[in-house]
Amino acid sequence: MANITFKNQPISTIGDLPKVGEKAPDFTLVGKDLSEVKLSDFKGKYAVLNIFPSLDTSVCAASVRRFNKEAASLNNSVVLAISADLPFASGRFCTAEGIENVVTLSTYRDHQFASDYGLLMAGGPLKGLLARAVVIVNPEGKIVYTELVPEIAQEPDYISAINSIV
Repeated sequence: MANITFKNQPISTIGDLPKVGEKAPDFTLVGKDLSEVKLSDFKGKYAVLNIFPSLDTSVCAASVRRFNKEAASLNNSVVLAISADLPFASGRFCTAEGIENVVTLSTYRDHQFASDYGLLMAGGPLKGLLARAVVIVNPEGKIVYTELVPEIAQEPDYISAINSIV
């Protein structure tokens, strides 16, 4: 269990974020075309897991825009924008924003990802959604960087995340 805040109100998560050096738990999420997408589909590349509550918030949308610009331009990497948003909503957002370098994934069919990554918010107005975090997985499937953002309304540390990709 981790402790974070939403607008300075304490919230706990169920479980803990995996640690740097551990093998990243594989997952099966829903892509924008309703297909099943697994983390293992991207083996051999750096996977930037940009995890957030919903694209319908300004901070979440900003993180997708920023990672689209920054991390997607790196060699041998893929950005996975993960939330509980329905694929249709993610698709509309990406089309409207011109987001082309990010793979949007939804947890709406299965909450195993939230459990395995320790990011399910257990209380507060966003209960049941994912906490904001960034996890970088190297081409061999090992976690090389994690950040659980302490305040949901705060953006992640983009520079540290991007610098972890060598």
